[in-house]
Amino acid sequence: MPQGSSFETYRLGPGDGIAVEVQRFADLNFQATLDLQGNVTVPLAGTINLTGLTPEQAQDRLYTAYDQYVVEPKISLTLTTQRPVEVTIVGAVPRPGVYPLEQPNLSAALVTAGGTTTLADLRAVQVRRPLSNGEVVEHTVDLFTPLHQGDSIPQVRLQNGDVVSVPQLTAAGLAEYDRTLVAISTMAKPEITVRIMNRATGGRGTESRFGAITLPNGSRFLDALAQAGVNPDLAAYHRIGVVRFNPETESAETVVIDANAAINGNASQNIPLQENDVLVVDRNTLASITNFLSTVTQPFKDVLGFLLFFDSFGESTGELF
Repeated sequence: MPQGSSFETYRLGPGDGIAVEVQRFADLNFQATLDLQGNVTVPLAGTINLTGLTPEQAQDRLYTAYDQYVVEPKISLTLTTQRPVEVTIVGAVPRPGVYPLEQPNLSAALVTAGGTTTLADLRAVQVRRPLSNGEVVEHTVDLFTPLHQGDSIPQVRLQNGDVVSVPQLTAAGLAEYDRTLVAISTMAKPEITVRIMNRATGGRGTESRFGAITLPNGSRFLDALAQAGVNPDLAAYHRIGVVRFNPETESAETVVIDANAAINGNASQNIPLQENDVLVVDRNTLASITNFLSTVTQPFKDVLGFLLFFDSFGESTGELF
C-alpha cells in the first residue's frame, strides 16, 4: 500500500490549467490549459507535452526548454484549475454511483453521495486508483479519529477514475465507535427517516396511524416524539418501543423507552435515533409486535424486508395478529 504522500501525488493531464511565471522576463509568463494531448504552447519554446508529470516535474521540463533562451531561468508553475474528476462511490452511502466532482477531495465526494449512513465505518474508508500501467493502488483513510479528536479532516485529493469504498460497521467495531458524533458531522447523511406507529394521536383515540417523518441526523427519541403528534393523555408514555434492524443478526431489536423519564431529563431514555427506526406508541401493539418477532424463525434478509414487515402491519393492524 502506498504512503499517503505518494498516493496523493497529482499528475497533470488534459483539462488542467497552469500559470507559469519566469522571473525577470514578464513577457515569458503565461497561463494555459492542457489540450486533449496534454500539450501547452510555451512562449519561445513552442509546444511542450506535460501529461503525466507532477507540477514539479512539469516545472523542471519548462526550465529545460527555457534554458535554451534564458540564462538560468527561475520558473514557478502553479496549478490553477484541476481537470474535471469523475469518481465511483460505493458502500455505506445513501446514493452510491458515479459522480463528477467540482471539489475533487474525499469529504466532498462523500457529501455528493448523500453523506454516510448510520452503519458506515469512517475509520477505514478506502480509495482505489487505477494507474496508466494497469496497476491499482489503494489507500485507506481514517476519517473518524480526527473527527473524534477535534482535528481537521484529511483532505485527500481524488483523481479521475478513483473508486471510494465506505465499509460497514461490524458488531466487533461498534464498541469503540461513536455513531452519534458522526451523525452530527458533515460526513453523515444530513437527514434520517423514522417510521411512527401511533395509536395515540387524539380524535377517536383508537385510530392507528403509520407513517414516516424526516429528522436531522443526530436526532433523539424526544425529537421524533414531538414531531409524531402523540397525545400524551392516550399514550402509555412509560412504555414506547423503538424497533431497529440489526444487519449483523439480520433481525429486529426492540428498546423500550420511558418517555416520561426522558422528558424529565433522563438522558439514557432519550436515545439517538438511526435511519429506519420504528417508534411504536401503543403498548398493546408493541406487545403484539414483540411477540411476533420473538417467534420468527427466519430472520429478515435485509433492512428492506424489515421495513416491508412494518409497512404491511401499518396498513392493517389486525391482520397479522
